[in-house]
Amino acid sequence: MRILQLSNKAPYPANDGSSIAICNLAEGLADNSIELHLLPINTKKHFKADKKIPLDFKQKTHYHSVYKNTDTSFLGALFNLFSSQSYFVSRFNFKEYESVLIEKLKQHQFDIVQIEGVFMATYINTIRKYSKAKIVLRTHNVEHQIWERHLGNEKNSLKKIYLSLQNKRLKIFEINSFKMVDAIVTITDEDKKSISKIVPDKPLHTCLTGINLNQYKQVLTPKNPNTLFHFASMDWLPNIEAVDWLMNKVWPKVIEKYPHENLILAGRGMPERFKELNSTNIQVIEHIESSEQFYNAYDIMLVPLWSGSGLRIKLVEGLAYGKAIVTTSIGAEGIPYENNNDLIIADTESEFAQAICTLLANPEQKNNLQLNARKLAEKHFDYKTLACELIAFYSSLK
Repeated sequence: MRILQLSNKAPYPANDGSSIAICNLAEGLADNSIELHLLPINTKKHFKADKKIPLDFKQKTHYHSVYKNTDTSFLGALFNLFSSQSYFVSRFNFKEYESVLIEKLKQHQFDIVQIEGVFMATYINTIRKYSKAKIVLRTHNVEHQIWERHLGNEKNSLKKIYLSLQNKRLKIFEINSFKMVDAIVTITDEDKKSISKIVPDKPLHTCLTGINLNQYKQVLTPKNPNTLFHFASMDWLPNIEAVDWLMNKVWPKVIEKYPHENLILAGRGMPERFKELNSTNIQVIEHIESSEQFYNAYDIMLVPLWSGSGLRIKLVEGLAYGKAIVTTSIGAEGIPYENNNDLIIADTESEFAQAICTLLANPEQKNNLQLNARKLAEKHFDYKTLACELIAFYSSLK
């Protein structure tokens, strides 16, 4: 089987959730003897130099990236008002990428063209014109649902009006994309249920984001025991909302009971107002050189998400590293967990603060969560097994 994988960001090195999702599936497909061709947009925002990518990865994925500055701008957002397209999507449609895509489709006869995320669905008509391959949309999230959840928390009225318009356009584009592709692969069953209501006759398959568990070594006693940490890409609105809630609603309750406790806020794209929180109790780290060293340095993982859909890949990594995790129901979407056994669900500020304090006071409970987290990862998130199941689904498409 020959598969062409299209993505709106360069996935290697895999240093954020969507990159991990793209990269690990690419490796899983290639390691299951698929002839894979990976064609990403290498954006200015998430730029990754081709020369730094290992030769082995390049060869087994037939890697070829196309550079483009897809950053938002005031003028771009303004001019977009006079079009019917969503600015979220139109930024990723450009001639240089389309030309390389057309050349790929002319050179090879693909069985499957796998589109990573709805933003790359802007190339569906081009694929149809130059290929007979089945087009599969792999949805990392249901994008318009993320924005609907976010808009409910937006306080700036002018910004809310603009984003509401953009999300209305995005929703139309996303639903049309669901209808145009031959099949849809979701990362969670929750997203699968949502999409099946929109396109009930469309072939659907859930493929969790897998990881190579051999690359995740559990350390039960971290370098800094009983520390709390939040680790996520801080240029994503749901994560910004999460940290705002954590700092304003939860952290004061924890500090009241544990005045000497330490919290680490980590992740690229850290907003300035969070950097200014650096204090005796709070450490802000924007650049993480090694995720493994970071996870092994700190102890209890906090994932206080209130918007977004899909699977939180950083949470999956936390499970693989055997972290004790406190999260919300939304944060744990897509994870086949048992509450208070594999992780702790806390959906109010009081519950979240209490869960943190309970783990700080009960090392035995924390240790049980750590052991069960690793077992959960081993049972459900092996990258090669999940890719094999996806290949079987692709083989079933007529």
